[in-house]
Amino acid sequence: MSTLLSSGGLLIAAVLLAAGWDRVRRLGRSALVLLAVISLLATVYVQVNRVSGAFPQSDVPELSSRGGEGSQLLTVTVHGGQSGLSLPMYVYLPAAYPDGDRFPVIEALHGYPGTPKTWLGKLHVQSYLDREIAAGRMAPAVVLFPTQTPRPLLDTECTNLRDGAQTETFLTVDVPAFARDHYRIRTDRAGWGLTGYSAGAFCATNLLLRHPTRYAAAASLAGYAEPGIDIGDGSQNTTNNPVWRLRHLPRPPVALWLGWAADDKESAGDSHRLTAFARAPISLTTAVIARGGHSSAVWRQLEAPAFDWLSAHLARPLP
Repeated sequence: MSTLLSSGGLLIAAVLLAAGWDRVRRLGRSALVLLAVISLLATVYVQVNRVSGAFPQSDVPELSSRGGEGSQLLTVTVHGGQSGLSLPMYVYLPAAYPDGDRFPVIEALHGYPGTPKTWLGKLHVQSYLDREIAAGRMAPAVVLFPTQTPRPLLDTECTNLRDGAQTETFLTVDVPAFARDHYRIRTDRAGWGLTGYSAGAFCATNLLLRHPTRYAAAASLAGYAEPGIDIGDGSQNTTNNPVWRLRHLPRPPVALWLGWAADDKESAGDSHRLTAFARAPISLTTAVIARGGHSSAVWRQLEAPAFDWLSAHLARPLP
């Protein structure tokens, strides 16, 4: 519907521009041109968002909600003592949470630009998690959906920017500390994993390689092999570059899952580069979808297999 509206607006603007050009003065002509430009931009925005989900809509409740299988989705704010960042986070508690076990934890990272709401809205993650757990393909787990940037158009790539946002510290120190203080979870490395889509998939891979004593496994949904930003200290070419790390540093004993669409040229190329160097003691699994590009439709297809795989490589709930 939004696509039709924006396209219709563009058509109306074009008709008015043609019909009224010779009948209005300079100010009127400027207004018609401005209307046409705004309509064009709106059309581009809708089409890009429809394909990529880059700008998530506010279709997710801000308060806690309960899933059809008895799970809970909570909204919290993490005040980072080490990073200095205070950012919102969603928390998925499985239906089995009241049983008293300590559950494994998965940090799920979003793309750029975007927020955790893409996981909850376009990717329907609560329903997917409920279904996989109920079917026994995934063990009950606490899943965290943290925000990765203090400003919507600041791309951190989950790194500590020089003289900027300390997002890596927020995600690897402050978020785990908050989870330990507030929820019944496993605190050992074997019980912690990462996942993400698009830029969040790069984050998952990079943080796994940088913090193998904190995380046991990571699943990448259409990710990249390098951050694509200037971190400020040159580390985007070295220690914050997964391919560089795999080529020049000892490989850690972690498990890595890489999924992508074959016609997503950038993600496919980067994923092939990673697979070429992700050798033992890294345990590597790959999954390829024939087509779909770089889109939320592809991420939804990869979502359930990624969570199931993560569950198989993380420790089980601890009585």
